Amino acid sequence: MSSIYDFTATSLAGDDVPLKRFEGQVLLIVNTASACGFTPQYKGLEALQQTLAPRGFSVLGFPCNQFGSQEPGDAPQIEQFCSINYGVTFPMFAKIDVNGNAAHPLYQYLKNAKSGLLGSSIKWNFTKFLVDRSGKVVARHAPTTKPEGLVKEIEGLL
Repeated sequence: MSSIYDFTATSLAGDDVPLKRFEGQVLLIVNTASACGFTPQYKGLEALQQTLAPRGFSVLGFPCNQFGSQEPGDAPQIEQFCSINYGVTFPMFAKIDVNGNAAHPLYQYLKNAKSGLLGSSIKWNFTKFLVDRSGKVVARHAPTTKPEGLVKEIEGLL
């Protein structure tokens, strides 16, 4: 696989979504959780979506229950939580694994493209991968990096 556009992910509604649909956009791909100390970052992620989407940007959210079982809900529960609590409008996908043998192929690709400070494994929820318009993974940010702290870096790619 040569870019993220070669992958398909399942939406919360159960539909297969070719990531080629996002070709030409700058993307922030994030593994999310509804019961995490970083969950309030949904607010910042949605603010990025609202502000920068007209310029060719999108957040892609991938719920994951691998860290402290902090995403126990099913797809309808996740969708309802994100909508009611944070007004999320960016694409959210079905719950996936980001580490281990069952890791989603997209996350295998992302981790190989940009290793983290402590190796390639995802260490916690809300790890963020920034992808340029050509589909190249250009940065990886720790869960502690707030979405609003990425504005200048994202704008530099737009």
